[in-house]
Amino acid sequence: METYVATTPFGRRPMSLAYLQAQRVSREIAEGKVIDKWKAYRDLCEGKSIIGVSDRALAVLAALLSFYPDTDLSEETGLIVFPSNKQLSLRAHGMADATLRRHLAALLDCGLITRRDSPNGKRFARKGRGGELEDAFGFSLAPLLARADEFAQAAACVRAHNRALKLMRERITLHRRDIGKLIEAAVQEGVPGDWRGLWQRFRVVVDGIPRRATVDALEPFLVDLALIREEIDILLESHINTVNQSANESQNERQQSDSNTNDSTTFEPAYEKCGSNIEPITRSTEKPRSYPLGLVLKACPEIIDYAVDGIDNWRDFCATAAQVRGYLGVLPSAYEETCHVMGHQAAGIVIACILQRAQHIHSAGGYLRVLTKKARAGAFSVGPMLMAALKANTLPPTGGQGGRSAGAVVGRKRDFACVNRL
Repeated sequence: METYVATTPFGRRPMSLAYLQAQRVSREIAEGKVIDKWKAYRDLCEGKSIIGVSDRALAVLAALLSFYPDTDLSEETGLIVFPSNKQLSLRAHGMADATLRRHLAALLDCGLITRRDSPNGKRFARKGRGGELEDAFGFSLAPLLARADEFAQAAACVRAHNRALKLMRERITLHRRDIGKLIEAAVQEGVPGDWRGLWQRFRVVVDGIPRRATVDALEPFLVDLALIREEIDILLESHINTVNQSANESQNERQQSDSNTNDSTTFEPAYEKCGSNIEPITRSTEKPRSYPLGLVLKACPEIIDYAVDGIDNWRDFCATAAQVRGYLGVLPSAYEETCHVMGHQAAGIVIACILQRAQHIHSAGGYLRVLTKKARAGAFSVGPMLMAALKANTLPPTGGQGGRSAGAVVGRKRDFACVNRL
């Protein structure tokens, strides 16, 4: 068994068990391991909130890395840098000596570097007769090489959180814009409803949204806005149906025959942008079936970005879909109902498809409720929806008038421009 010998700091610098552990970790480096020092530094900058290091300390670390001659860190080329405090201060943009020492101590406390002090505490390198480096005393960058994978994982966690936070804020912004304009249009058009009460509830929610918050802190506000938006959609849809029924009755008085006997006018309240495709609807009830996970991820690759540890099986996929549900503003009750009707795998696939088209769907919760209602009636199946998503990701888009599909024409009929007819 190899005996581990720790190195202690020079002079009155204290020795601690944390510093001893940092030295031990720096010695546990896989043989032949090589990393790009600047890539590890970028990962460390992204994951600094998880690692627990400040930006000023990272500036000092960048100065230390600049003294390492090679781009790749490896044990073969040595991992000791030995700049003087004066040169290190110059490369740290003229940082004061006291500040420099404080941030060097912070890097040591975080276990990002270790000391290898000489007998007199000076930093220098001893060369052989041939000019080769025999020994060096200064700061060891071995912890960066040993913990590179940890830094990459921390950066991935931060990126996933930032992406989820961005999506959450985008959904809140869309709800704020849509609710304000829809209430204003309803009041101007004289649509019956308690619009004053809805506006007051809307303002209470909006005024309570913090400027800086986490995903968990913003989720209740998104749920409240989604509830208000759903009430508005119900009121507007009810009014539109009433107006359409009156128009159909007056039209039937003039003409009793109708050549279109297979007209489908039921649309989801999640109104989409012009040109978006609508999932094919089948009238036959589809038996529950399983789809290859690789096919689902190929059709809906966006969901992979929300899985911190990746998606290796259906359990990971369903867990990630349940998390994305909150980012999209889908209520837990709506998602549970979908799982009950379609099954957990099918419900996860539907969430992944909605996420893939999130920029076209204004109300993911209303859209999911309509699809669940159709699935209960046997008028919706997951297969065509999945194939449409797969086709959209594998085939190049077609332009011009000739590329417009029937689904795009139907999609335009659902636009909120129809409210102007009220």
